[in-house]
Amino acid sequence: MKDLSRLFCLLFVLLLFSCKKEKIENSEIRDRYFNLEKIGWKSRSYTQVVDDIGFTATEVPIQYYLLKDQGTEKLGHVDSLYEENKRERVIEFVFQQDEEKDLLNNDFTGMDYTSAVKYMSFGLDKDFYVVTSKKDTIPCSGVNFERNYKIAPFQKVLLFFSGIDPNDKIQLIYNDFLFRKGILKFKFKDPFTPVAL
Repeated sequence: MKDLSRLFCLLFVLLLFSCKKEKIENSEIRDRYFNLEKIGWKSRSYTQVVDDIGFTATEVPIQYYLLKDQGTEKLGHVDSLYEENKRERVIEFVFQQDEEKDLLNNDFTGMDYTSAVKYMSFGLDKDFYVVTSKKDTIPCSGVNFERNYKIAPFQKVLLFFSGIDPNDKIQLIYNDFLFRKGILKFKFKDPFTPVAL
């Protein structure tokens, strides 16, 4: 009988320690995400202006999209999803004209409006690639064109790249066929290593 009560006591103590350890891990994960949010999810933004069009590239941490999709209730699950997807990079790319004119008009693209929208939606991925600090060239694996239906004075796309070491510095190369402004380079200097999960 004494052995059985000792066993129950031991199991109870182990259960308490495992719950405490899980709370500490969740607290550490929550602190890391809070620090990432505090410094700004979109902390690295680079803009180049050619003629009257501004091109802005901003790297957004993959954790931002995971939290947006999964919520903040199960941070351990979000953290494990990050570990599975940490070799993915998402870059927000914004096109904006100085006088806030609609860039998809014929004046800027040389094509009709519908063709310009189709190009932004389905052809723009061929215009982007990333060069890593190890001199690897990674093509764009997908583009999501965020339509604003002439409400906002800019056009925005999300660019997706796969297979990049999370500690690698990258340079985004944009070969502009849509507005015919040439090759633009955006060098992202610091990977998000301080908040790596």
